[in-house]
Amino acid sequence: MFGIVRPCRHRLGEGLTAQWMAHLCGLCLALRKDHGQFARIVTNYDGLLISVLTEAQAGQSADGRRTAGPCPLRGMRTASVADGEGARLAAAVSLVLASAKVRDHVADGDGLLARRPVARAARRVAASWGRAGERGGTAVGFDTAVLVDAVDRQVGLEALAGPGTPLLTVTEPTETATAAAFAHTAVLAGRPGNAAPLAEAGRLFGRLAHLLDAVEDQAADAASGAWNPLTATGTSRAEARRLADDALHGIRLALKDAEFTDAGLAHLLLVHELRRSVDRAFGTGSCGHERAEGAFGPPQGPYAPQHPYDANNPFGTPPPQHPGKRGFWAGCAAAIGLCCTCKVCCADEFEGPWSRKKREGWCSDCGSCDCSCCEACSCCECCECCSCCDC
Repeated sequence: MFGIVRPCRHRLGEGLTAQWMAHLCGLCLALRKDHGQFARIVTNYDGLLISVLTEAQAGQSADGRRTAGPCPLRGMRTASVADGEGARLAAAVSLVLASAKVRDHVADGDGLLARRPVARAARRVAASWGRAGERGGTAVGFDTAVLVDAVDRQVGLEALAGPGTPLLTVTEPTETATAAAFAHTAVLAGRPGNAAPLAEAGRLFGRLAHLLDAVEDQAADAASGAWNPLTATGTSRAEARRLADDALHGIRLALKDAEFTDAGLAHLLLVHELRRSVDRAFGTGSCGHERAEGAFGPPQGPYAPQHPYDANNPFGTPPPQHPGKRGFWAGCAAAIGLCCTCKVCCADEFEGPWSRKKREGWCSDCGSCDCSCCEACSCCECCECCSCCDC
C-alpha cells in the first residue's frame, strides 16, 4: 500500500474511519473480484480517493455497500465495504498506473529486474495488468488510453528535462492522468456539472503527488544516482514548497465549486490530510493540533543545526544512510510481509516495501491527535472555516 494521503485514525474519528476503511477494502476486493487475487497488491491509499469522491457526490446507498468476509487486516472481522462503480474505477486506474510502474522498473533494470528471466516475467505481469485495467475502465465508461498516453509522455519529458526546465513541464503528464480520473467520478455519480472543478482538483492533486514524491526521494535518489525531477531541473525546495502550497489552495477552491451529497470524508482527505502530507514531506508543521515537529524532520528556524555533520569534527553526527530502493518483486514480497504481520497498521514505524523510506504506522503516536475534523474539531467549525488550517 502506498500513497501520499495517509490519515491518522484518531483524527478521522470512528465514523469517518469506518468510511475510509470501507473504500480501502472496497478497492482491494474490487481488484480481486475483477482481476484476480494477485492484483490486490496494487491497492493504494490515493486510489481510494476516486471511490470516495464518487460516493461523496452520489451519496451512500445500500446498493453501494456489501458485507465483506473476515480479513487479517481487520482482525478477522467482517465489514461493510464500498461495492460500486467508484471502487471499480479506482481499481482500473490503479492497475493501469501499476502496470506503468512495473514497466518503468524493468526499463531501469532495478534490482532483480536487471535479470532477463525476471524482467520477462515482470513484462507479462505489466501487460496483464494493463489489459485488465483497460477492461475495467471500459466497464465503467472510462477510457484508460489517457493514462497510458500520460505515462508514455512522462518518459520522454524526463529524458529531455535539464537545468532550467520548468518543473511543471515534468509534472504535466501526472496532472493530466489524475484530472481525467477525478473528472470521471462526476460522470459515475450523475453530476456532470462537477466534472470541470473535479478535473481541476485532480490536476492539482497529481501535481502534489509528483512533487511530494520528488521531495521525499531526493536524498535517496542522489545517493543511488537515480533521476529526480527537483535535481534534474535545478528546482529548489523553497520553489517546490511554493508550488505545493498553491496546489493545496487550488484544490480547496475547486472542491468548493463542486456539489456533494456528503463531502465530509472527501474534504478531510483532500484538504486537511493533504496539507499534513505536504508538511510531512517538507518537515514542517502548520497546525496547532499537529504532532510535534520532531516527528516529521529536523528542527526548523535560525537555531536549527545547519551542518549536522562536519568532516573535521570526529564527534559530529554522521549523515543518515539511505538504503537503495527495492526492485519490484522484492518490494512485492516485503509488502505481503507487512500486510500479513499487520505492521502497516500496528507498528510505530515500518520500512516502505519499495522505497525503503520510513513510514509511520496507521495508529502510531495517535495519543496526541485530538482533532476528529469534520465531526468534532475543537479548533474550527469544520468543514466551513478552519482558522488553524486556513481552510
